[in-house]
Amino acid sequence: MQITSTQNPQIKHLVKLRDRRTRDAEGLTLIEGGDEVALALEAGVALQSAWLCPELPRFARQPELRARIERAGIAIAEVSPVVFAKLAYQENPDGWLVVAPALRPTLESLRLPETPLVLVCEAIEKPGNLGAMLRTADAAGAHALIVCDAITDVNNPNVVRASRGAVFSVPLAVAPTAVVVDWLKARGLRIVAATPAATQRYTDVDLRGPVAIAVGAEDTGLSDDFLARADLAVRIPMVGRVNSLNVSASAALLLYEAVRQRA
Repeated sequence: MQITSTQNPQIKHLVKLRDRRTRDAEGLTLIEGGDEVALALEAGVALQSAWLCPELPRFARQPELRARIERAGIAIAEVSPVVFAKLAYQENPDGWLVVAPALRPTLESLRLPETPLVLVCEAIEKPGNLGAMLRTADAAGAHALIVCDAITDVNNPNVVRASRGAVFSVPLAVAPTAVVVDWLKARGLRIVAATPAATQRYTDVDLRGPVAIAVGAEDTGLSDDFLARADLAVRIPMVGRVNSLNVSASAALLLYEAVRQRA
């Protein structure tokens, strides 16, 4: 039976999960989008329930996904387009939404290779930027992304959406800045901090070997404490009037320079 009322108690509960306090209290999050749900399944995320709207035009782009959800024994409910519009974060949703356990990523869970490439981001505010960096880290083959002094919530459905599900494919950790710096140094990673105040260009430094590339919030950059403990500071040359790039664009430039050098 299809759920057609936005006043349905289960629908109201799903809407509440849009709020961080509710997600934190219940240890749950929402994953929207067929590609994102598929990646979560591949990563072994124990999905709790699925809320589907087959009437939406883009739903059919994932012909095998419903069968995979059913084989996993996950409860499925169908909802009307009006109800799904109430639940969706995307402007043009595809009719796929699941409830999953919230991510609780820790430094202890990370397993790095001998010569790791790690992206570190400090005090990032916008879910879209964090999601974009996860997507870039996945594409560049980074071995981990570490969030310092998190402002945005890694379980924010907008992070999941902006990452296109890479939040489930990239090894992830969240911890305070001081703890992260100690952890990186204890493992022999050289910390390369991006800051407009640096004298060296990012293309002029050696990004091979065990490296952690660090970027900070667009308005304030990396904290003074982080910069003071970094091994090296680099800048991205800019000739325009705007004094900074979008943080996700900066992260992409730095990561792919490291990939180029390592090749």
